[in-house]
Amino acid sequence: MTQCPVGGNGPGPAECAGPTRPLRRDAERNRQRILKAASEVFTERGLEVSLDEVARHAGVGVGTVYRRFRTKEDLVEALFIDRIEEVAGLAEKAAEAADPWSGLVCFMEQMTEMLAGDRGLRQMLMFAAYGQDKVWYARQRNAPLVSRLVERAQAAGQLRPDLKQTDIPFIVFVLTELAQLARQVSPEIWRRYLALVLDGLRPEREGFTPLPVPALQPEELEMAMRQNVLRHH
Repeated sequence: MTQCPVGGNGPGPAECAGPTRPLRRDAERNRQRILKAASEVFTERGLEVSLDEVARHAGVGVGTVYRRFRTKEDLVEALFIDRIEEVAGLAEKAAEAADPWSGLVCFMEQMTEMLAGDRGLRQMLMFAAYGQDKVWYARQRNAPLVSRLVERAQAAGQLRPDLKQTDIPFIVFVLTELAQLARQVSPEIWRRYLALVLDGLRPEREGFTPLPVPALQPEELEMAMRQNVLRHH
């Protein structure tokens, strides 16, 4: 999920997917092994991981990695399309919910959970760390789907009318960063703030949504802030 779509004739799925010439069976097996390893290390450690480290995790020689992917960006982009399709799948399924509000809430919750647990995907979507054309593709692919979720809930009178499609990814990104801030203290704390945000998105409500996670204690907040400082130095 990304922010609003941009105009112009950018690359589509075919261009993003790259060459499609079939590989030998052993070569394709190595390629899938590398992609699996890259997905695991990028998810846990982010896009700073080198191709040498990916090779070690995959149990193949670094030359094998370079034969399949000339640069780290090539490898990152090979993974990116699949991840964007996962996001699109979440939005499409959410749009099928009988209750529009439930569909929107489910999408926001699943997206935050996905991004909170995938450092590489966060860097790609939130900071455009690699592959500008793929970021363009992500926007074109997902923005209309998110718009549909928003418009359905607004048409049903369940969502404040001034909310825009671009507000949804921004809210998710904020929640995701909150999850990183407190991940060592209360990794699920973002659910508490999602509940607070959702109450603010309602045009009117009766009562308040019970908060699913307790607030941080003062010492926990201090610990989370201290760990966040260490993470950035």
